[in-house]
Amino acid sequence: MAAYGARMDIAVARLEAWMRDYYHAVAHDIGSSGVRDLSMGELRELCGFDLAELDPMVFHDSESYGGTRLRAALADRWTDGDVDRMMVTHGSSEAIYLVMHLAVEPGDEIVVVDPAYQQLHDVAAWRGCRITRWQLDARDGFAADLARLRELAATRPKMIVVNFPHNPTGASITPAEQKELVAIAEAAGSWLVWDHAFGELTYGTEPLPLPTWYERCIAWGTFSKSYGLAGLRVGWCVAPPELLARMALLRDYIALYVSPVLEFFAEQAVRNADRIVALQRAHATENLRLVQEWADRLPEHVRFTAPAGGVTTFVEFLGQPDVVRSCRRLAEEHKTLLVPGWCFGDDYRDHARLGFGGTTAELTAGLSLVEQVLREDARVR
Repeated sequence: MAAYGARMDIAVARLEAWMRDYYHAVAHDIGSSGVRDLSMGELRELCGFDLAELDPMVFHDSESYGGTRLRAALADRWTDGDVDRMMVTHGSSEAIYLVMHLAVEPGDEIVVVDPAYQQLHDVAAWRGCRITRWQLDARDGFAADLARLRELAATRPKMIVVNFPHNPTGASITPAEQKELVAIAEAAGSWLVWDHAFGELTYGTEPLPLPTWYERCIAWGTFSKSYGLAGLRVGWCVAPPELLARMALLRDYIALYVSPVLEFFAEQAVRNADRIVALQRAHATENLRLVQEWADRLPEHVRFTAPAGGVTTFVEFLGQPDVVRSCRRLAEEHKTLLVPGWCFGDDYRDHARLGFGGTTAELTAGLSLVEQVLREDARVR
């Protein structure tokens, strides 16, 4: 039989595969990276709109760069009103795909923060880019070692990719460190990709700004992680206009545009973002207190560093011979979702991502079951 095209070997996205296997089968989700998802009724109440406002909408195509109203609202929030640097995307995933196909070439070196969401490095790796990992310092609460980044940037990589607050650790950097990081990228002449998925949700400090003062900055974000609107599948990307123009050409072959219905809800959310994020931050702060109390009870079983932002923390399981097995047991026997660190790389097999953005009842039940499994496994050893 004739072949109809060359085979494309796609690396398994471990995190997405884990979520596909267990996310919809569990009762207690304490592994996801986003805040509690809002209902339509909650979104309407927070934003003050009526569904009747959708009645005049005609189901026409949207624009390649995004609908005019949503794009303007996003630009007002992120680029001082400069719509020429803003594109609406299908979540941040489309932005990652487009940027990694157009801003770098096969053979280019890319420095990526580590651990990281797999798409941040694997899409470029598929294209033949060389991936250099900038590891956060696990011995120091996953602190950002900027001296090490400066050493890595001495080779003048084509791109440096970071996300703060960081997924999965929740670690972040100070405004002074952000400026130093940008200066490192600028000195190397590198693209600086700033993943802002968790950027609006911080504890005790103001969110970091997008570093758009650097002309080779690319930033993206989503309505999932800090807003609780994962099901919209809407995101955004800030980039130089000439790069956005090329991205629009490539998306002509992929997704064309975002649905105007989804853009309507996203516009309502971004125009009321401060109210939505404040609600989610208050809820996450209370849940984080419960996680801290849980970890304090288990010093012989877990090593925990409180996150600076986001709703995830990367917990080290002390003395556990097989954290993947423990997480699988939690999912299959106790209907509790925890994400093994293996999903973020082989170096993190003794860690697990714990998400605390969901309901308090779900978190409390899930933590109790994790504690039960840890104590049982300790007795087996």
